[in-house]
Amino acid sequence: MCSINGCICFEDPARVCADEVRRAGRALARRGPDGAGEFFAPGVGFYHNRLAVMDPDGGAQPMQISFEGKNYTIIYNGEIYNAPELRAELAARGARFRTHCDTEAVLWSYILYGEECPARLNGIFAFAVYDEAREQVFLARDRFGVKPFFYAMENGCFYFASEVKGLLAHGAIVPEVDMKGLWQLFYLTPVTLPGSGVFRQIKEVLPAHAGVVAKEGLRLFPYWQLRAAECRDDARTAAARVFELFSDAVRRQLASDVPLAVLLSGGLDSSAITALAARYLAEHGETLSTYSFEYEGNRENFKASLFQPQGDDAYAAGLAAELGTAHTVLCAKSEDVADALTPAVLARDLPGQADIDSSLLYFCSQIKKRHTVLLSGECSDEIFGGYPWFYRPEMLCRDFFPWIHDPAARISLFDDRVVRAADGMQYLREVCRENTAECPVLDGESESERTARVATFLSTKYFMTNLLSRKDRMSMYSAVEVRVPFADHRILEYVFNVPWSIKFAGGVEKALLRDAMEGYLPHRILHRKKSPYPKTHDPRYEALMRARVEEKLRKRGGFLAETLDKKRYLALLDGENRTWQGQLMARPQLLAWLCQLDDWFAAYRVRLV
Repeated sequence: MCSINGCICFEDPARVCADEVRRAGRALARRGPDGAGEFFAPGVGFYHNRLAVMDPDGGAQPMQISFEGKNYTIIYNGEIYNAPELRAELAARGARFRTHCDTEAVLWSYILYGEECPARLNGIFAFAVYDEAREQVFLARDRFGVKPFFYAMENGCFYFASEVKGLLAHGAIVPEVDMKGLWQLFYLTPVTLPGSGVFRQIKEVLPAHAGVVAKEGLRLFPYWQLRAAECRDDARTAAARVFELFSDAVRRQLASDVPLAVLLSGGLDSSAITALAARYLAEHGETLSTYSFEYEGNRENFKASLFQPQGDDAYAAGLAAELGTAHTVLCAKSEDVADALTPAVLARDLPGQADIDSSLLYFCSQIKKRHTVLLSGECSDEIFGGYPWFYRPEMLCRDFFPWIHDPAARISLFDDRVVRAADGMQYLREVCRENTAECPVLDGESESERTARVATFLSTKYFMTNLLSRKDRMSMYSAVEVRVPFADHRILEYVFNVPWSIKFAGGVEKALLRDAMEGYLPHRILHRKKSPYPKTHDPRYEALMRARVEEKLRKRGGFLAETLDKKRYLALLDGENRTWQGQLMARPQLLAWLCQLDDWFAAYRVRLV
């Protein structure tokens, strides 16, 4: 894993400022502490920070290849899991490899397949290739957007970077936020609209998209799309197919030249990865390392809810012992979680998921002391139907995103002359309706099948993308690479078309995945009710957050001090502590998010336009 950034201006090459490209690269140095490299040509400036995972000695970037008298240069962030087959295929077509890293395989893929190359890659990636002979730069992002790719076009130049901070390091890109960006902050974040960087000038290359930057400008296009198709498989066949795809994804993602571990919560998803990874490594005489997370005070203060019915600690430790993994339990104090809130903003470049972000940031900093690569269970719930909104009509059948239970929870706390809440709700409701209408369906499908497709489509396009973004930013802040076996496009392609009656057999969420893992996990894990990423239940944490918000309200000139409605804020403190977004965001998280929002406005010198 690494960071990429650059500036492209073929119309006026003098506008490519080497000092700015280098400054942007240094702003992203935490993503790649193992080396840095640069490349400059007329109209092109590239800068790369490297986190060495595969072939540490041979994979320096930018990487250049000359083939048939033409020169090609790549900067790349990612991992390609079908690299062995791809290298053999490319070698048969004339590629001559000098390294064992997948960067070279990606570059040869572009050289030999051109714009078709991303569709041949199974993995997570964001890359740019300078094609000197064509005087163009080809770029691409993986199918689910696991790896980030932000860009901006200004004064005839195309700027790109792995993170927003890299773009803001260029003088031409200013930290301005318009109303559409502001509405995303107050209604949607940590989720954002696809393609939006929230800042006015900044956009994202959409997942599953590629593009070309040339003198004529920017051309983007999709290279993969989710499609509806008829599935005639019965439940047993479907389970067997899921196991085949999933086990292959886990096996492929265990390849690493640096220490690797699995994040084990004791839930179905992480346990499935752990069981297969432990078995595979044991066959090669190796012991799998695992980590679970806990919070000081949780055993005394945990309270079950619809979204978090059980704690994780006993399940994770028990399964680790049964599978024989080298298990470590990391524990965070409330002060650790609170103190990491501002760094989490700097890692994400946005106020995100409050302590759900900051705790992961803290845990990754501890993991980095021993491990560089992690496998994690994200994406399973979105693909297999694990969230309550897949089967609770009151959550899905309304005109807003189903994971947002109380859309007004945040925006109602602020001066409406600034946030224009009603306009924002109208705008985002229309976005939600438009996205729902884009969901691929089959003619003649039942209402339940269409509903399940819509839930999957919205969850994978929005909610899953947010979780992947969170994982990337919080882990890469400590130069830790996270791989996500469930984010294999082959799994979603297949499961999207499996009938809902199989995926929700017996009224059990993720029944298909449970059937697929039968015999590999103990009954108590296989049939455990979903429990999400853990959070702190220590009442001291909410007390810390109240104190920090109060401190910010006393500081004149800050965003909270100038715009927060004090009466509504006090009503929030006196009201019921209920979940308002997702599975974890309740009042302590809202208070923490307010702190992050204020920190973001100050740290990024945000201007509203």
